[in-house]
Amino acid sequence: MQRSNVTFLARCFRVFTFTPLLMARSQNPLSGQMTGSMANFVTSSRNGQNEIRIKAFNPRDANTPAQQLQRACFKLVADEHQSFGGATDEGFPEKGSGQSGYNLFVAANLPAAIDKSGAEPVIDYSKLLVSNGSLPQVVVQGAEIVAGGISISYQTNVKVLKVNASDEVVVIAKTTIGELLIEKQQRGELKTATILVEYPGIKASDVKCCYLFVRNADGSKASRSTYIELV
Repeated sequence: MQRSNVTFLARCFRVFTFTPLLMARSQNPLSGQMTGSMANFVTSSRNGQNEIRIKAFNPRDANTPAQQLQRACFKLVADEHQSFGGATDEGFPEKGSGQSGYNLFVAANLPAAIDKSGAEPVIDYSKLLVSNGSLPQVVVQGAEIVAGGISISYQTNVKVLKVNASDEVVVIAKTTIGELLIEKQQRGELKTATILVEYPGIKASDVKCCYLFVRNADGSKASRSTYIELV
């Protein structure tokens, strides 16, 4: 289109733009109602106003290496949420309107739990969160493999604000073959307590990841999860 025609259109129409569709409306006494198309412009009339649509001149490449990496990382986190079979939804009960446990899981772990140091991004299980909330994080004293399974000792901290003996301590572990292990018990009133995830004969090398967190009695609040290293 010649420059004079573009200048004429600019005078006849107030154009405001956005991506990917650019649009302008006006009712101009010189042009009247318009329909049809020319070059990159499509014109029409609606409610007594002229409307012009223009294709984006410089559409963004939706498949750049950075965007491919972002999609790969998102898929990793989404697949990880699915692998827990909904168990992590209990760890994100403090949701706003329109939010879900899945939304909060993804927000907490993307990109914080992604290791991008290698050729391909992978999950860093030591940074993955299976719960998060306003309750104080549980202080883990130690964890080990015993004859009966996975034994984890923790401080009850019942004198800490927001902490109650009736709180529910939750352990979520995943094995290298995809088994999901879940154990729950009340926090208790003693200074320290131990929770056992029953799995006789399990070895530390069989455990892909293990986490501990706490929820209040009615399940409306939770703590940030603690990654458990097993020896």
